[in-house]
Amino acid sequence: MKKNKIKGLALGLSLLAMYGCTPSGNKEETESETKTETEEVKDIELFVGTYTKRDSKGIYRFTFNPETAETSLVSVTEGIEDPSFLALSPDQKYLYSVSELKTGSVFAYSIGDSSLTEIDNALSGGVHPCHVAVDKTGKWVIAANYSSGSLAVLPVLENGGVGEAVQVIQHEGHGPDKGRQAGPHVHSVNIAPNNKDVFVCDLGIDKIMAYRLDEATGQLTEGNSVDVKPGSGPRHFAFHPNGEYAYLIQEMGNLVTAYKYSDGKLEEIQEVNTLPEGFEERSACADIHISNDGKFLYGSNRFHDSIVIFAIDPETGELNLVSHHSVMGQVPRNFALTPDNKYLLVANQESDDIIVFSRDADTGKITPTGQKIAVSMPVCLIFRK
Repeated sequence: MKKNKIKGLALGLSLLAMYGCTPSGNKEETESETKTETEEVKDIELFVGTYTKRDSKGIYRFTFNPETAETSLVSVTEGIEDPSFLALSPDQKYLYSVSELKTGSVFAYSIGDSSLTEIDNALSGGVHPCHVAVDKTGKWVIAANYSSGSLAVLPVLENGGVGEAVQVIQHEGHGPDKGRQAGPHVHSVNIAPNNKDVFVCDLGIDKIMAYRLDEATGQLTEGNSVDVKPGSGPRHFAFHPNGEYAYLIQEMGNLVTAYKYSDGKLEEIQEVNTLPEGFEERSACADIHISNDGKFLYGSNRFHDSIVIFAIDPETGELNLVSHHSVMGQVPRNFALTPDNKYLLVANQESDDIIVFSRDADTGKITPTGQKIAVSMPVCLIFRK
């Protein structure tokens, strides 16, 4: 009997060791899970470019919570008029802004913990600069001058500032709309993932002007430029994440044109309307973006005041209409997807607000979150990771 009791006790202790105690590996996993669940979500930063014609004071800086979609104002950078479009340096340490005035300028700022510090500014090489881009080396800033129909390449200095333009290119020509296209109107500068091909949308002459960037000198050489439908007014441009397709949104024609992109060349594959069937009132496209997974394309319709969503065919790059969504405001300009693509924020210029939408990754559709940011005449939204 005594021997059997000892055996039973040994067996019980063995079973307790196997099933009654948490193995060290599982304990670590449990602790890791608990840590993940309780870990504080890190806010991301949102910079807002504006027109200062009404109540805006300049460039607005917010924190954005990627879990709750709540924002908090950090600071406002004054001393710049009409900072309508912004761009970040590749290392995210510097912010560049146009000043969309008759005497156009590009301002350079260093990004501090809570404020922007102006480094310097330089002339944009034309009138009313409306767009700016930074190449992937961080050495060159390229500005698009709308009213004068020109673009300029500015060097980035060692301190992050901008120097005098090393090249100014003046476009020539006109389009069929005498009121809007009496001359060239450069609307955006778009640098390809290879950092060599640069596509410049010119609303006034109905062209995508193609250039080749010399990273060493900043010089642009014209390449395979593309004509678009007369009177359509090319405005903004987006590259597909797979590098095989590119998409143009056309302000006056309310169109998106899909292209096959390869080695500096664009080959048209499709053109679609951004408005609902049967809508014939005034409208004008503004901005265009593609989701990180390459499945959906988004465009903004001003005056119709909507975001249009297309599904992108992964085999052909062609677009299929998904839906239209009210922006819950007036005259949507730029809009932006958060880095994780969970949210889409729309800058409504004339209703003085930014509306936050949640995004369904499977359907591409957006839904209002109830969050709204009050900013006078918001034009450009850019996230800093």
